[in-house]
Amino acid sequence: MTPPAADAPRIPDVFDPRGYAQGLPHSAYRLLRDRYPVVRQEEHEVLGWPAGPGFWAVTRHADVVRVLKDFRTFSSHLGATQIRDPDPADLPFIRRMMLNQDPSPSSQLRSSRGDPNPTPQLRSSRGDPNPSSQLRSSRGDPNPTPQLRSSRGGPNDHGRLRRLVGRAFTRGRVDRFEAAVRDRARGLLTAALDTARAGSGVVDLVTTVTDDYALLNLADVLGVPPGERGLLLDWTRRVIGYQDPDESGPPASGPDGRPADPRSPAMLQDMFAFARELAAHKRRHPGDDVLTALATDRELATPELEMFFFLLTIAGNDTVRSAAPGGLLALARHPDAYRALRAGAVAMSSCVEELLRWHPPVLSFRRTAACDTELAGCRIRAGDKVVVFHGSANYDERVFAAPHRLDLARTPNPHVSFGDGPHVCLGAHLARLQLRVLYEETRDLLPALELAAPPRYLVSNFIHGLKSLPLRLLPSDGDRLPG
Repeated sequence: MTPPAADAPRIPDVFDPRGYAQGLPHSAYRLLRDRYPVVRQEEHEVLGWPAGPGFWAVTRHADVVRVLKDFRTFSSHLGATQIRDPDPADLPFIRRMMLNQDPSPSSQLRSSRGDPNPTPQLRSSRGDPNPSSQLRSSRGDPNPTPQLRSSRGGPNDHGRLRRLVGRAFTRGRVDRFEAAVRDRARGLLTAALDTARAGSGVVDLVTTVTDDYALLNLADVLGVPPGERGLLLDWTRRVIGYQDPDESGPPASGPDGRPADPRSPAMLQDMFAFARELAAHKRRHPGDDVLTALATDRELATPELEMFFFLLTIAGNDTVRSAAPGGLLALARHPDAYRALRAGAVAMSSCVEELLRWHPPVLSFRRTAACDTELAGCRIRAGDKVVVFHGSANYDERVFAAPHRLDLARTPNPHVSFGDGPHVCLGAHLARLQLRVLYEETRDLLPALELAAPPRYLVSNFIHGLKSLPLRLLPSDGDRLPG
């Protein structure tokens, strides 16, 4: 990469989790897209977490989509999918999750948008016939993984695992889920209105509606008993909110005195023990839920079931938990758009997609270069970390006309809020269902939304979450709450 000229703008830091405490850093994203679309970022020590080797930040939509689709060049398997490097001893464990696996190079998997151009077979740009010989960990591990792909927790399992979990989401189960979700959304929103009537008219929709909405929907899907459902939120806060003391509390320390990785095997034993106990209960007392389907599937080994429970608990909860209040915040800040939605002037389907574009639940995902390559004119070496920024891609002026205008009728809307390529969010259809139902019930029950105080964002460079969303629930005539 050619170094910036002496008079070039300073490269902004989009790594520091504290930089997201006020929402998406749009000025930084715009500068990166325009001047440094693929650029090295320092991975400095922050919030007690040690410094790392740095990574390539990818901010333009086209480059983000290329990285997400091209799994042969940009691997989820080699270094997993979080910016921070996992402990090398934990990597085999982390690779058991399908999120951290690659499809088989011989498969015909394509992007969810039907990419007609398969990526060539992996090869080093230097012509080395054995690309794995050049791989190195981003920490400079002198003993690189001996094989580029592994049959245990490796690419050959990715498609199989997606099919297994897909079988659990039958049409009948999803239809029944929608009915329960609608009742829940209506009940939570009605209770929020009752709270507003009884008090100042202001309610925090995160604590009164969206946290419980996401959590209880997930518990229904998994079949978690009512008395145990609080555990799901505790685990989500620990794993997702680990960069934010408000969410996770003081971090636990590892043997070296540094913060312990909340995704490490040692920190997840209580979750896995619960998953095993619940699966055993489901085999004895089957129910109409996803965990019963997984627990009774003979193809699924116990370690795989544990990882599914982890993935569904964390991703299944936090995707909706982050997107739902973000969409409501956007509507509160754009009253004309909300009035148009209530008047039926825009379709709910396009509204859901625009609110997802506006407030993507995930901020970033990491890949690791499997071979020497080039991206936006930058030479990337095998083993380098490559991080895509979804929030920047969703506002790329090269793809979206007037991206900072909330257009609930926007179409097409090729946002990347659920990713792209073989790792496109497996639960995207369920997330869209929950968001659609919540916004429909909000439209029908709440005549207006007004921001009563600044929202509080999660301190995180991974999840675009909201900790608080105080809204004034206004009546149609402006002087009394609906009765």
